[in-house]
Amino acid sequence: MLWACIALPQLALDAVQRRLPDPTRALALVGGPAHLRHLHAVNAAAEAMGLAPGMRLSAAQALCAQAQLVEHDESAEARWQRFLAAWAYRHSSLVSAQWSGAIVLEARASFRLFGPWPRFAARLREELQALGFTHRLALAPTPRAARVLAGLRDGLAVGSGPALALMLDRVPTRRAALPDDAGERLHAVGARTLAAVRALPRDGLRRRFGAALLEHLDRLYGEADDPLAYYLPPDHFDARVELGYEVESHQALLFPLRRLVNDLAVYLSGRDGGVQRFALRLEHAHGHTEVPVGLLAAERDAALLFEIARNRLEQASIGAPVVGLRLLARELPPFVPAERDLFDARPAQAVPWPQLRERLRARLGDESVYRIAADGDPRPERAWRRAGPDDDALCAVPAPRRPPRPAWLLPRPVPLRDPDLRIVSGPERLESGWWDGADARRDYYVLETSQGQRAWAFAAPGEQCGWMLHGWFA
Repeated sequence: MLWACIALPQLALDAVQRRLPDPTRALALVGGPAHLRHLHAVNAAAEAMGLAPGMRLSAAQALCAQAQLVEHDESAEARWQRFLAAWAYRHSSLVSAQWSGAIVLEARASFRLFGPWPRFAARLREELQALGFTHRLALAPTPRAARVLAGLRDGLAVGSGPALALMLDRVPTRRAALPDDAGERLHAVGARTLAAVRALPRDGLRRRFGAALLEHLDRLYGEADDPLAYYLPPDHFDARVELGYEVESHQALLFPLRRLVNDLAVYLSGRDGGVQRFALRLEHAHGHTEVPVGLLAAERDAALLFEIARNRLEQASIGAPVVGLRLLARELPPFVPAERDLFDARPAQAVPWPQLRERLRARLGDESVYRIAADGDPRPERAWRRAGPDDDALCAVPAPRRPPRPAWLLPRPVPLRDPDLRIVSGPERLESGWWDGADARRDYYVLETSQGQRAWAFAAPGEQCGWMLHGWFA
């Protein structure tokens, strides 16, 4: 097996920075107790202004008052690590997030699908950059070795056990991710590389540093199995963006909405599923407003989901300032891709019908887009009726066999006045409606007007005058 490690050196900072409209602005995370507030992490813009992790908050404010300060949330950091584990699950079935600030995944089995390691690594980097997370990659025969190599230098790759042992022997003990403070203690007593540590008697190491150190070394070098806590995707999606300021317009909510929808699409792709219903929760200082979003079929395309969610959001009224936006998706049915021809003749800008239908429903309203089903009534104005999106059985009933009908049926018949009408076909006698008080006795004809148009008109039975236009043929 070959294991890839994705080290996330500034996960907490990236989790905050990716939701900000201006990522170039100076940003610092603040942590610590109330009387010892300090900077937990800073971005490149804040570092260029003189801020640094560990600096007291008062000194940082005096040095750079315009920097944006955000409270560090350890639970949010763990939540984003689980999100990245869900993203990595789309590339490998063996993913672990048991070590803070790192994701490991079995990569050898993925080479058959994504190509050799250089191509696979380039794909991982491209997607991580699109998600907005700083990272370092490494490849090694054991997951612990991949984690150590990722901490040393970005891009290290070792494919065999003997080569791995030679490289690990030169790793400083302080950078070998040894348990507790064993790395510092070993460095202090003169064992400054892993080769020097492995040369010491094992019994002495066990007495002085505990059995955990020996277990770590054996698993690091691949001399013992390393049981990992593997990631299993949850059966729902729940993500939230705290705005940090009050929002009273729909336009200001589009940036965090796009981030949430993109994260939902990544999650759905990882579990090979779709979403048919989800909710946008606009959080206020007191209470919240829920905006439901429903689709007729399961989808997972990020652009389609964002457009539908945006249209639903724009139709909702914001009764109070919004301080947070949350997306919840609990109904996640399997995703069935639409069937496509091998040689698709659609124009490049054409939209597939299922996506066009969802966009029209989101923009015009659920009641404005519907299907029609044939009815047994021979009267043209009552021969069809509305059908809901789920009335598949009703729409599957074939229409009765009748002479050709016009594609454009007028809402109500109007007089047809043209002195040069020519009868093309007819008459077709329709006599119906005696049971509901709307009795109709008509002779329908296909007529050609003086302008060359094909009209569908009727007259009283047995007559060929007083024409009433009821539709037009294409």
